[in-house]
Amino acid sequence: MNLSSIHNVYFIGIGGIGMSALARYFVANDKNVAGYDKTETEITKGLESLGIKVHFNADVANITSQFNNSKDTLVVYTPAVPNTHNELMYFRDNGFNVLKRSQILGLITENTICLAVAGTHGKTTTTSILGHLLKECNVEVTAFLGGVSENYDSNLILQGNKVSVVEADEFDRSFLTLSPNFACITSMDADHLDIYGNSESIQETFREFSRRLKPNGKLFVKKGLPLEGITYAVDEAADYTATNVRIEVMCLM
Repeated sequence: MNLSSIHNVYFIGIGGIGMSALARYFVANDKNVAGYDKTETEITKGLESLGIKVHFNADVANITSQFNNSKDTLVVYTPAVPNTHNELMYFRDNGFNVLKRSQILGLITENTICLAVAGTHGKTTTTSILGHLLKECNVEVTAFLGGVSENYDSNLILQGNKVSVVEADEFDRSFLTLSPNFACITSMDADHLDIYGNSESIQETFREFSRRLKPNGKLFVKKGLPLEGITYAVDEAADYTATNVRIEVMCLM
């Protein structure tokens, strides 16, 4: 799918942390954006301040005519939305391009140098650090964060499109839509067992994600994880080790 041919992007579940970052991205790339969410939040208020129209009553009547042209409207939804959601059913029944958030991330990042961070915990912090470092080094980067970074007051860092940094979400196996150049796996705890069933299943899915690397890609893994890759650790021997780590608090008077 060619995203450049799309003029309108409609989000079902626009207030989610990952969805809202994509909404901000498309606004920055001159697309018309609107969407639905269940509840008004600070995130949805922030989107509305950008000119995005958000409604909170799931009703097809709330979809404006601008987003009713299936030829130039892309519909993005979160897996948290049930298949019986009336707006989602409307778009599917009327021939719109309807894609999951993770599929859109895959399309956006496929022609970039992609750094993807996965893990049952630690990925938001790691993604934010990577995005910040690359921005400060004047790299042309777009970073999709899984939380609102305090120093940017946003979940999106936008400074070009040569490099992308993404939080690779294991929920619903979403990260299997990505093909990164560099991947990092921070942890593989037994999580989302309502989806995976057991810890062996989630570990195998992380292994499958590690096989999604582009040719000559590199995988970084926390030491001790049952994966083959470049290891990292804190205060213990690994391929890369951080030592004497300390936090300094600066008090401005």
